[in-house]
Amino acid sequence: MCLAVPMKVETIEKTEALVSAGAVKARVNIQLLRSLKKGEYVLVHAGIAIEKIDPGKAREALRLYRDVAFKSRAEEV
Repeated sequence: MCLAVPMKVETIEKTEALVSAGAVKARVNIQLLRSLKKGEYVLVHAGIAIEKIDPGKAREALRLYRDVAFKSRAEEV
C-alpha cells in the first residue's frame, strides 16, 4: 500500500520545494505541478509532489494522521 502525505509549501526553488507537515520538513520534486505557490498544500509520495490539495482537506488529513499516531503510542505503553 502506498501513502501520500499532505504537506505545506514553504519555499520554491526551480524544480524543488521545501515542504512541511508539523515538525517534519522535506525537499521534494515539483515538476509534475504547474503554477505552485508558497502556502499551498500538495500530496507528497516518495519525494515527489504529485497533486495540489485543498487546504481544509490537507489540515483534516494531517489531524487524522496525528490522532492515529497518538493512539498508537498510547497502546504501546
